[in-house]
Amino acid sequence: MSSTDRNSINWITFIVMVIYHALAVAALFHFSWTALWLSLFLWWISGSLGIGMGYHRLLTHRGFKSPKWLEYFLTACGTLALEGGPMFWVATHRVHHQLTDKPGDPHSPRDGKWWSHMGWIIMGRALHQSTAELSPYVPDLRKDKVHIFLSRYHWITQVVVGVAVLYFFGWNVALWAIFLRTVVGLHSTWLVNSATHIWGTKRFATDDDSTNNFLIAILTFGEGWHNNHHAHPSSARHGLSWWQIDTNWYQIKFLEMVGLARDIKLPRADSRIRDLHAPQPAPAAEQQGLNAVYGD
Repeated sequence: MSSTDRNSINWITFIVMVIYHALAVAALFHFSWTALWLSLFLWWISGSLGIGMGYHRLLTHRGFKSPKWLEYFLTACGTLALEGGPMFWVATHRVHHQLTDKPGDPHSPRDGKWWSHMGWIIMGRALHQSTAELSPYVPDLRKDKVHIFLSRYHWITQVVVGVAVLYFFGWNVALWAIFLRTVVGLHSTWLVNSATHIWGTKRFATDDDSTNNFLIAILTFGEGWHNNHHAHPSSARHGLSWWQIDTNWYQIKFLEMVGLARDIKLPRADSRIRDLHAPQPAPAAEQQGLNAVYGD
């Protein structure tokens, strides 16, 4: 992004974000159990099925394969998160992996904590690039008419669901299920871009600042095991220890059980990235001493 883009506010995005955040705050004064449960359901649809499984693990990294109808369904779920269309999201994330925490990374905290969280969305043209500009980064998606359509008209699902919620449940529920749910989902995803590159623990010796963060993993259905992910980007599984809750992975395994997911990729045993938790071989001099003692 040029310095001009970085220093200029994109007013369309800015105004939309202000409206969503203002109405999200208003939702807090109109609580109901119906609003809460519907919000949680739509958060799971958009954040887990859509962003985590669809946009991220399926489209961006091709961590597993699924029937086309299911791929399109998961992609449509992702558009409900208000994080842009699939071509924008996938292209941005692929660039992030190529240039993680280096010049050119779209959202590195090394360029500022605020920038990595939401500054890169508010400033410049991040959400308003044409499919032609993004196509070099998504050669697989640019050949697919459905993905091109969903990228151009990603806002339609949000409008349709919003009108449906308003019609069937009323304004108070819509405040929660559309505005508060969307804002919480946005910040959860943005925390992966920002906070998991600042706070957390490292299991793998990656050449970037990625960390594993339990709280963010919970908020994002497993996407917060970010250091694991950067060490093994094509793996459909991010939570690699039994206690690392990874809802998106559990759902992918379920799809495999019912015949809707195949060719699932897992961390490679021959990876060159060192596992910091694995037992390390003894230094050569120490090993020679052990050999002398044990007669090897």
